[in-house]
Amino acid sequence: MSTQAIFYHAGCPVCVSAEQQFVAALDPQRYAVEVVHLGQAKNRVAEAEALGVKSVPALVIDGAPFHINFGADISVLR
Repeated sequence: MSTQAIFYHAGCPVCVSAEQQFVAALDPQRYAVEVVHLGQAKNRVAEAEALGVKSVPALVIDGAPFHINFGADISVLR
């Protein structure tokens, strides 16, 4: 059984770099990763905020947010 992970980003260079480094490094046997581009899926911004995402890029694993670098504040994505 794999652990749910969601990578939220906004498509900026910082986000793309983080996706290439962090998402690719997760073991697909352990993690089921969903990548969500909040610039294209604005309907999911509230979901990200409810999970504790304050800025993107962010990786949420089992409901716990991990902020990676700083690309954009979540408020600018609403």
